[in-house]
Amino acid sequence: MLKKLKNIGPGAMVAAAFIGPGTVTTATIAGSSYGFTLLWAILFSILATFLLQEMSSRLGVIGGMGVGEAIRQKVKYPILKYFSTFLVIGAIVIGNAAYEAGNITGAVLGFDVFTEKLTDLPFNPLIFVIGIAAFLLLFSGKYKLIERSLVVMVSVMGSVFLFSAAMLKPDLILILKGMFIPTLPKGALIMVIGLIGTTVVPYNLFLHASSVKERWSGPENLTDSRWDTAISVILGGMITMAILISSSVAFAGQNKVVSKGSDLAEQLYPILGEWSVFFIAFGFLAAGLSSSVTAPLAAAFATSEILGWKHDLKGKKFRWVWFFVLVNGLIFSSLGFNPTSVILFAQVANGMLLPIIALFLLWIVNDKNIMGKYSNTRLVNVLGSIVILLTLILGVRGILSAFQII
Repeated sequence: MLKKLKNIGPGAMVAAAFIGPGTVTTATIAGSSYGFTLLWAILFSILATFLLQEMSSRLGVIGGMGVGEAIRQKVKYPILKYFSTFLVIGAIVIGNAAYEAGNITGAVLGFDVFTEKLTDLPFNPLIFVIGIAAFLLLFSGKYKLIERSLVVMVSVMGSVFLFSAAMLKPDLILILKGMFIPTLPKGALIMVIGLIGTTVVPYNLFLHASSVKERWSGPENLTDSRWDTAISVILGGMITMAILISSSVAFAGQNKVVSKGSDLAEQLYPILGEWSVFFIAFGFLAAGLSSSVTAPLAAAFATSEILGWKHDLKGKKFRWVWFFVLVNGLIFSSLGFNPTSVILFAQVANGMLLPIIALFLLWIVNDKNIMGKYSNTRLVNVLGSIVILLTLILGVRGILSAFQII
């Protein structure tokens, strides 16, 4: 088992990507509003994410290609190829550029209490420290350094939130009921979709296959890749559960409206004392910084592959893509500008992309010319079809939400 833990890498990047400030906030609000009753939604999202990410990683290990490369090679009709290229760039590049502001701002959210007395600026100056840290990590072009750094960040997140949940001494029976007896309280449907939607995200499919290629190749590495995916996705899910559990216990019996994850610090004070502020601050720092790195990286991977650029983390085109995403995030976060129209476009594009990419992934990993004997089994195809139906629902919901229909 120790050897398996040492081999964790690409999977941890996926966990680092989906445990961002948005996930922390969503899980906090879900716990404060509905207690333990929505834990089953997180458990379901763990299973769905593992299924899709395992197919993505298998494509990288056995097929030796990323999702973008597979699209470029398999889609022959010009119109469909142009459409898929537009959709990928729109959802992954433009979308991540819009969402990057949230990642950067979220990374310093817990430190506002320390900086608000030091400056009259309308924004936290620490966002530039986050931006520089992300820039230096990405500019290094060293996959191993990026991977190890993200593993550390995930470890910090896990330590902070799992420790916080344990210190609150939650009722284990209620936790088990919440995980294995699905219930849907009145008004909780949107929250359920939100919990699943923050975990099952399209850009992670690109990120995973591409990062696996950098780490492994050949059937002999398939077992290591699967363990990496399983351990990382489960850990990421446990972190989300820990946040929801902490919020459930901390806000039990209160009528206080919780709007963000940092509200947890106030409720953890009786148990952790002055350390509560530092715990939540560093939890957000790890979540925000890791997402601030993975979002630009995924955009660069997806663009390079879909456009057929040379695969090189130090290549000029590759760097220009992640630089575009990172700089836009810094601009939006420092100016306090909410790029509403860009986010609207990103929500629609991601809503369309998620089921399409999931369906394409299912198709490609059934191609014996690419996957050989490592193509999907019948059971995986059935489960994959169920997940695709889920992603379709999520996609439609995302599009309707973007236009404020629901």
